[in-house]
Amino acid sequence: MFKKIIFGMLALPFIFGVSGISYAKERKGEVTFEITIQAPEDSKDVRLWVPYPVSDKEQTIEDVKIDGNFSYSGIYGQKQEGDMALYAEWTQPAKERTLKLSFKASAIERVKKDFPPKETVMPVEIKEYLKGSQFVPTDGKIKETAMKITKGKKGIKDKAKAVYDWVIENTFRDENIKGCGTGDVERTLAEKSGKCADISGVYVALARAAGVPAREVWSLRLGKKPEEDITGGHHCWAEFYLPGYGWVPVDPADVRKAMLVEKLELNNPKTKKYRNYYFGAVDEYRIVLTRGDKGYYLTPLQKEAPLPYGFMYPYAEIDGKPVDWLAGQKELKYKVTFKEVN
Repeated sequence: MFKKIIFGMLALPFIFGVSGISYAKERKGEVTFEITIQAPEDSKDVRLWVPYPVSDKEQTIEDVKIDGNFSYSGIYGQKQEGDMALYAEWTQPAKERTLKLSFKASAIERVKKDFPPKETVMPVEIKEYLKGSQFVPTDGKIKETAMKITKGKKGIKDKAKAVYDWVIENTFRDENIKGCGTGDVERTLAEKSGKCADISGVYVALARAAGVPAREVWSLRLGKKPEEDITGGHHCWAEFYLPGYGWVPVDPADVRKAMLVEKLELNNPKTKKYRNYYFGAVDEYRIVLTRGDKGYYLTPLQKEAPLPYGFMYPYAEIDGKPVDWLAGQKELKYKVTFKEVN
């Protein structure tokens, strides 16, 4: 049964995190998606899904506006708990199919570093994030590597940190890879290179293989300028679950990106600062779109299932056939902009 929600849940922003940690850094702005699908004019089966962000303790989404020449649209809850999608379909011939989604976003720095002295028993529902799959392998070479990385480590946090350090020290960012990467864990592990979806995917797979619950987070970076094109701002990071504490953000991919941009070596003091920061924190210049593994099933169900990726980019099907999800392609074109607001 479809879980349809006409308007997303818009909670009030929190200004204090766990144990009273104050988040001083904040970013506010209006985000606009402008999407065009180039389908044959006589097509009567054109469908589009767009990640629909919702409010949580670190981000507030409000003033949502949806416009376009679609035949129908709705907001649907996804199979991954907490994820939402704006769904639209065109069932009549048209020269052009367009959709515009805009909303005001306010994000604060996510800091989860006041770890408890002892870990508690892992909740049953969290054990789901220890499982492997076709897209998140946890056996073979992955398992072997994870056991070597975490040898001698006892607790979840220490294992999570060991995997984090290993991923930073044994991968690098490849700017020649399109988009956020393919997310192919085994390829990335073999070649030691990739983009954020690749590096974060390796972290999640190794963490799970070592007994650390982990998941990927599919997000969008907010602009740092008063007005900015953020079409290329999609970003994937990760979280691990610490029993008795909750989900903890980690972003080894952004450490490697900073090293590339600033031409830093592993032994550089600035690299150490980045490494320390991104274990348990991520900056305020991002909003979460969805969470979940690659191999994503949408609601309403797509005809080409599952997605070979997490749900981060707009996804479309024309007459039952999927359209390339990367920006600037022939059939699916979209632009994402950011405008600063007070």
